[in-house]
Amino acid sequence: MKENILLIDDDPVLRSALSGRLNREGFVVETAETAAAGLEKATSLPFGVIILDIMPADRSGLDLCYHFRQVGIVTPILVLSERRQTTDKVVALKLGADDYVTKPFKPAELIARLEVLLRRQCSCFGRGVHQFDSIRVNIPRAEVTRDGKLIDLSAREFQLLCYLVEREGSSVPRTELLTAVWGYDRDAVTRTVDVHVASLRNKLENNPDHPKMILTASGIGYKFVRPKSA
Repeated sequence: MKENILLIDDDPVLRSALSGRLNREGFVVETAETAAAGLEKATSLPFGVIILDIMPADRSGLDLCYHFRQVGIVTPILVLSERRQTTDKVVALKLGADDYVTKPFKPAELIARLEVLLRRQCSCFGRGVHQFDSIRVNIPRAEVTRDGKLIDLSAREFQLLCYLVEREGSSVPRTELLTAVWGYDRDAVTRTVDVHVASLRNKLENNPDHPKMILTASGIGYKFVRPKSA
């Protein structure tokens, strides 16, 4: 059985057609007509991916996307929109969306994008709870704490940390991180990884300028090393 999908869209025709197609592909689909109903389901049930229309009737889809991230929901979000401008896509991605599909779309392409998000999530989210020094990474609960107090990480920071922690001691190339965590092509050239690593160090390391956990693998990328005192 494939993952559960939450579809939030106020168009009954699209909800019926898309959920039916996803069901035939083996997905279990929950639907919500309004942003309020979608929020209630997303905060009470586990989902593999959230498909979110950018303009549900009762609330901006972008506002809802941002709210999901603010309350700690790290489930991948695929935005559906009729807006085709690059600026619209950039805003959605910056507010927490993981992918952006314009309407009308071909169901086969949407399903392929869903499967990419699910593979990425599977790679980034293991089943373990990791403790090092005073820091605890609880992957199933999508929480990172220090001395029991929650550390405020963005969804992408959490995904990046999990990917490195679960490959403890191994040097992970930037290209692999871009592909696994961001879904970028391996040929992409971007400082996104470096920026997020710097942010993680500021939040997790006692001395970000001299990190002890998230180390730079010169000429390669980064690796996670468990502190010796742990």
